[in-house]
Amino acid sequence: MIIQDHSLVNEFPNQVELIQELNLSDDTFHKMYNEYHELDREVRRIEEGLENTTDEYLESLKLKRLTLKDDLYSRLKQAQSA
Repeated sequence: MIIQDHSLVNEFPNQVELIQELNLSDDTFHKMYNEYHELDREVRRIEEGLENTTDEYLESLKLKRLTLKDDLYSRLKQAQSA
């Protein structure tokens, strides 16, 4: 099974500089960024077989990660247009 890299810089490679800038200057973005990566690490550990859990729990983590990614993308778009 190939485990995909869902880091934000991988998901949005054209916005790496903006991600770094917002991560340093926007406290809310920084908190969301950290929460996203914590969720991503947990999902990856489960997918790699390092942790056992139910499919339902894994899917709930993936949904949270997706929701956070959408919120972070919205903040990136807002910052781009500002």
